[in-house]
Amino acid sequence: MIASMTSRTVTLVLAAFVFTWVRPSVAQTSSDTQRLEKLERAVEQLQKRNAELEDEVHSLKKRLASAPEVDANGNQQSKAAPDGKALLEKPIVTEEKPPVFVVQRGPEIKLTLGGYIQMNFEDGAVSAFEGRFGLTALKDRFRLRRARLNLTGDFAEKFDFKVEGDLENTDGTSANRTDFSGTDIFVNWHQFPEANIKVGQWKAPFGLEQITPDPTLFTIERSLPTGAITPERQLGVQIWGKPLTNLWPQQKDLLTYYAGIFNGNGRNTTINDNNNFMYVGRLELLPFNGKFFGQDSSLKLGADVLNSRDDAGTNISQTLNLKVNADGSLTPFVLPSADERTAWSIDAWLNIGPFDLIAEYFSEDVDGRTVAGVAPTFANFDPTGWYIEGAYFIIPEKLQAVVKWEELSPDQVADDGIRSITAGLNYYLYGDAIKLMANYVHTWSDFRAARPKFGDDQFDEIILRLQVMF
Repeated sequence: MIASMTSRTVTLVLAAFVFTWVRPSVAQTSSDTQRLEKLERAVEQLQKRNAELEDEVHSLKKRLASAPEVDANGNQQSKAAPDGKALLEKPIVTEEKPPVFVVQRGPEIKLTLGGYIQMNFEDGAVSAFEGRFGLTALKDRFRLRRARLNLTGDFAEKFDFKVEGDLENTDGTSANRTDFSGTDIFVNWHQFPEANIKVGQWKAPFGLEQITPDPTLFTIERSLPTGAITPERQLGVQIWGKPLTNLWPQQKDLLTYYAGIFNGNGRNTTINDNNNFMYVGRLELLPFNGKFFGQDSSLKLGADVLNSRDDAGTNISQTLNLKVNADGSLTPFVLPSADERTAWSIDAWLNIGPFDLIAEYFSEDVDGRTVAGVAPTFANFDPTGWYIEGAYFIIPEKLQAVVKWEELSPDQVADDGIRSITAGLNYYLYGDAIKLMANYVHTWSDFRAARPKFGDDQFDEIILRLQVMF
């Protein structure tokens, strides 16, 4: 009925409009003819629009008639179709929820939220390659190795920053971090690529394997020498850059340097152990980056140096273990008295297409020192260590085989060396973003081999990992 009423109304309006403006005339001028043609076209458009409105009204009435009603008890009831009067008097409006969006509060030109999760299954002599056997042995376990969230950003004023934290589970022996804790938290000024200035907390630039991001490693865990001797994350300031960026743009990556000053007593610590600082420097050389036998290839060389004066109570092996226990196992080395330590390392990374070969050597001198007339309570020792690692893609960019040999000599008692060999497979479902890893690790303890009374001197472990980055 409403459709017919609407049609008659429009027709009457059009008729009145035409009657008013179109009057009989004995002699029509060309102007009147043009006016009539325009009016005819207008009438056609109005009729077309009227037909569209009738279709819309019919469709709306049909939907309203079929939609169920809900009573106070939540029961659905059939709904009678409303008449045309109710429809015209009370049009139904559907409200759309506004979309949810997030914007940065500051003037950043770029803001990125990311993170990654690494979940391990560890079976056998768990972490024996880190010296955890005997009294410090760990049980088979599922382990949330890392669960990190990070926020990075860039400013137009040539500043960039990173804020990252970790939700990892403590292993009960060293880290003792059971809550969310900061990892990388820094601001970097990059106005001049030859001399960036970085302040905050991050990994001190010492050791190739140590400063390589966790998700891109070829083995599930870093080597024992890396964890025992390198300083890991520290609070401080650093200048770094590529000095050839403008002098020789084609070879801007040939040389990179890092020089930093840090507290020297670890991350997330608001006080320094003394008025001395840790000084760390690293130099990287990229002498070759091009094609070799038709394959993308490169050779990178590096060297590091470190010096620090530490007070009693400072942990000088914050990532892994260095102190030799009575049964030959290893635990973190917490200084019983003050020391001065100097360390250095060299490394090389050769890549030829699907093949990678990485090697690194470390050496450190840990010497006790007298403070306020108090003599050191431990004997000087000089730990050394090295590893060599090879990786090859069996299936290009998908399946990779890895072999690593590593050795550490803590140099605290006779025959205290520890050696391991790791064989592994990595399957890249989506690059490093989704990766499956499997490692078999066999470990030898020279200390146990020379002292059979303490038990087994060889250990085996299987480690599996699922890694997801976002």
